[in-house]
Amino acid sequence: MRYLPLTEADRGAMLKAIGVASIDALFAEVPAEARLDGLLDLPRVAGEIEVERAIGHMASRNLAAGAAPFFVGGGAYRHHVPAAVDHLIQRGEFLTSYTPYQPEISQGTLQYLFEFQTQVALLTGMEVANASMYDGATACAEAVMMANRVTGRKKAMLSGGLHPHYREVCATYARFVGFELTAQDPAPGADEDLVPLIDGETSCVVVQNPDFWGELHDWSALAEACHDQGALLVVAVTEIVSLGAVKPPGEMGADIVAAEGQSIGNALNFGGPYLGLFASRDRFIRQMPGRLVGQTVDAEGRRGWVLTLSTREQHIRRERATSNICTNSGLCALAFTIHLALLGEAGLVRLARLNHTAAVRLAERLELVPGVRLVNRRFFNEFTVRLPAPAAPVVEALAKKRVLAGIPASRLYPHRPELADLLLVAATETVTGDDIDRFEEGLREVLS
Repeated sequence: MRYLPLTEADRGAMLKAIGVASIDALFAEVPAEARLDGLLDLPRVAGEIEVERAIGHMASRNLAAGAAPFFVGGGAYRHHVPAAVDHLIQRGEFLTSYTPYQPEISQGTLQYLFEFQTQVALLTGMEVANASMYDGATACAEAVMMANRVTGRKKAMLSGGLHPHYREVCATYARFVGFELTAQDPAPGADEDLVPLIDGETSCVVVQNPDFWGELHDWSALAEACHDQGALLVVAVTEIVSLGAVKPPGEMGADIVAAEGQSIGNALNFGGPYLGLFASRDRFIRQMPGRLVGQTVDAEGRRGWVLTLSTREQHIRRERATSNICTNSGLCALAFTIHLALLGEAGLVRLARLNHTAAVRLAERLELVPGVRLVNRRFFNEFTVRLPAPAAPVVEALAKKRVLAGIPASRLYPHRPELADLLLVAATETVTGDDIDRFEEGLREVLS
């Protein structure tokens, strides 16, 4: 067969070689409720043209981000990416290169990764950054494990304002790596008092800024409290454009920053691939996951770059590694680097202001709708509103009017009925005045 070349005998031999009784046994760790019971309701056989037509018909039912007023955020944001970015990353020397396992012959790749690290360190206000990670959620989990190594403790505390997906990834790591994790309840628009919860066994406290609900915080006092107890402060940032306007985590006293870089240079891409950013204090550099690129000179005194502090254990002796992430999201990191270089410092600041202005205008308009109340006191380009009805049906009704209105909190917190009327909305530089008009008008109609 074209796509399934293995015979039953081949599969049997492979299972025998790895000591597994059946293919089903390979999925033993997947919860039963997450598995399909039987085959999908699809034809058993179809030609390639027929399959393409069927899938194309199904895809046409989607309402794409660029085809309607778009106010969805929650960790993935629609920003304008200059055409120059896509053009440059598709040059053959960039598109075909990957992780530099032989760095001495990958000077171009190492140079842009070095520049990327410099940009991330400057953005976050930290001293050192690595050559990228998979995404913000895995970077957050790696930050917790790094804090455990640095402090020698195994008890991490997560803020209620941390993105639910980041919480879930941290919980998955905790289960398999073996450390204690406590997560606070979500508190939309509130200032959490996490200081009394820190004790001598806490390895780190993980917070987010802006938090999941869009609220802005200054975590400086929390950082001092963590340090008084010998713990580290980890700050997650899901909207990296915010650092063009708000105080960076490093200036708040953060020890580790884990962020999502998708907003700069990378489109939504149906949810990935994305770009994990990771930065820390210089004194913790040997406990950082992933790989770092350093600057040096060759035998003739010429400037060059080397892969440094990437141990062989991360490739061949995984049980001894600080992290099993031994690669980097190179192409996404390159897109980030090119876009940020095109913007420059002044451009990033202007972009951040455009985002905040759009969000303020949207918030003012939505508050004019009867029964709608703004939850936040201070925000960047994303905020939460409380509706006079459950948010999920409202979002569905607005989608039928070709307005993508945001994320109902119930989608990510399905077992918390007290959050069912909350709607998380975002406004970036791509939102127009007409988009806001259509959102307000549509919301009035749906709620009336």
